[in-house]
Amino acid sequence: MTNLSHIPLIKDQLGRALRDLRISVMDRCNFRCVYCMPEDKFHPGFKFLPSKKRLSFDEMLRLVRIFTKLGVTKIRITGGEPLLRVNLTDFIGDLSTIGNIKDIALTTNGVLLKKYAYELKASGLDRITVSLDSIDPNEFKLMTGGRGDLDRVLSGIDEAQRAGFQRIKINAVIKKGINENNILKMVEYFRDQPVVLRFIEYMDVGTINDWQQQETIPSSEIIELISNKWSLSPIKQNYEGEVASRFIFDDIGTEIGFISSMTNPFCGSCTRARLSSDGKLYNCLFASTGIDIKSWIRSDMDDKTIEEKIVSIWQSRNDRYSELRYLNQNNKDKEKVEMYYIGG
Repeated sequence: MTNLSHIPLIKDQLGRALRDLRISVMDRCNFRCVYCMPEDKFHPGFKFLPSKKRLSFDEMLRLVRIFTKLGVTKIRITGGEPLLRVNLTDFIGDLSTIGNIKDIALTTNGVLLKKYAYELKASGLDRITVSLDSIDPNEFKLMTGGRGDLDRVLSGIDEAQRAGFQRIKINAVIKKGINENNILKMVEYFRDQPVVLRFIEYMDVGTINDWQQQETIPSSEIIELISNKWSLSPIKQNYEGEVASRFIFDDIGTEIGFISSMTNPFCGSCTRARLSSDGKLYNCLFASTGIDIKSWIRSDMDDKTIEEKIVSIWQSRNDRYSELRYLNQNNKDKEKVEMYYIGG
């Protein structure tokens, strides 16, 4: 393991270190999920970013090297759908050569996973998370705006396991009135597989999904539903700042998780910065604006100056949207960056 003792620990206004960088490599997606990219707003004529406005992989690598000097050890690649980005595996391979990076993960909708699973593994990718909100064909079709192919996603998960990926995470956002009726069916399908199924409370990420509080089902209700059929026991975190509450099935010992940003906010342990595909830096999933750092790297600004600017941004950070929302101390109706733009 790389010795990180020489890396300065920079902290924000709430004492949170910078440890994770989430990079959106693509704003486009081949699904139209109802809570992220609804079809009525992201129609066939919608104008996504032209390629010249996206960061190149070389530009992303330069920024990653700067971020690792500030303590970042974990990279997560997101979208949109990241597997739509040409030559993504080459980028992952280059990331894997950066000495201070301990973990490289990918979040995908899984529909292209069967095609790329072995290539991703060979490139040096450590972990995969698949966003899959239902294994009921009708619910799946409804949640993905009719764009998804459930069988292809499930085949992709199987192929990724054959390629050598262990403990693949399956993230399911539950939206009341859409996909809550087959929660137990989903648990039944995955609970004896070497994957980690995680249920996520439907959140007010972005503004285009017209989120309403009554559409969120608290994790406590889902835990109760599952516990009525299978006995569960809580287990400790894998690491400080882990977002999911972890449980195991008492009969077979496999894991299940619950992410409760609405009812049990975890802002206090958030160590994540987010980089959009067009080069804006965001300090929070619920931020309204980002800092344009693409202009820095496309000018003659040197790495040291960029590093100093990023330090200043992080040290000024005081974001804790979910905690304030929980305490009814913020404006839930403020405009926020959309999930498809910076990933989850």
